[in-house]
Amino acid sequence: MTDELFASPKSRTTVLLLAIFLGVFGAHRFHVGRIRSGILMPLTLGGMGLWYLYDIITISAGSFRDADGALVADWEAETERLAPPGTAGAILDELDQLRAEVTDLHERLEFTERLLADPDRRGGPGA
Repeated sequence: MTDELFASPKSRTTVLLLAIFLGVFGAHRFHVGRIRSGILMPLTLGGMGLWYLYDIITISAGSFRDADGALVADWEAETERLAPPGTAGAILDELDQLRAEVTDLHERLEFTERLLADPDRRGGPGA
């Protein structure tokens, strides 16, 4: 399985902006749930700037991970993404897709039944 399947729900754009502007204070780490390291960052002033720079580079490269170990990889905003699999939002999205497919199949079936019921419209050998 790829890491893309286990992507963090956090926006990489948001995490990067927090790291750039408030990274020395660990705001980006608090945002992704890494509380312990978020507390250590302001105490060391972002590891005297080195830890701060390292985080900006890893976030930009897409290899920064949240508290659950998932990659913070998606640039788009959190509200623009589909709901993660297994959540109520994802189930409702899938239900809407299934309803559309069933409606389409129902229309095709009715059309076929009408064609079969009217032998003159079939265009058989005598038509």
